[in-house]
Amino acid sequence: MQFLSHSAQETESIGEALAKELRPGDVLAFTGSLGMGKTAFTRGLARGLGCRSRVTSPTFTIVNEYEGKTPLFHFDMYRLGSSDELFDIGWDDYLARGGVCAVEWSERVSDALPEDTIYVDIARTDEHEDWRTITVTGGRFA
Repeated sequence: MQFLSHSAQETESIGEALAKELRPGDVLAFTGSLGMGKTAFTRGLARGLGCRSRVTSPTFTIVNEYEGKTPLFHFDMYRLGSSDELFDIGWDDYLARGGVCAVEWSERVSDALPEDTIYVDIARTDEHEDWRTITVTGGRFA
């Protein structure tokens, strides 16, 4: 699936719509450079999953947890050196808790991602600096 977003608000709305298609235990692996809208997309996911807390980037904490109808575990792997460090913080436990895991900078821990991971790539378009192409693949969206 591919979407065109013209603003951060549209990116959030796309995330919210996708959340309605997710199931407990799903893992979303984000790719996209700095400032592409990964956290905005995650704000929409949280809203769609029924999480009411303010969503912020977990850059310094590695993971933020948001309670809702389906919990959301928001990871930022930018500061991790390898997937071994991910397992040290309890990755397997998060996978087993029945929430949705949203993983920014997923390419840093690609060998730790489940086989049925859903990939979300967010990239700037050639047409306009503020527009984004959001491509969802993998898992049931293959």
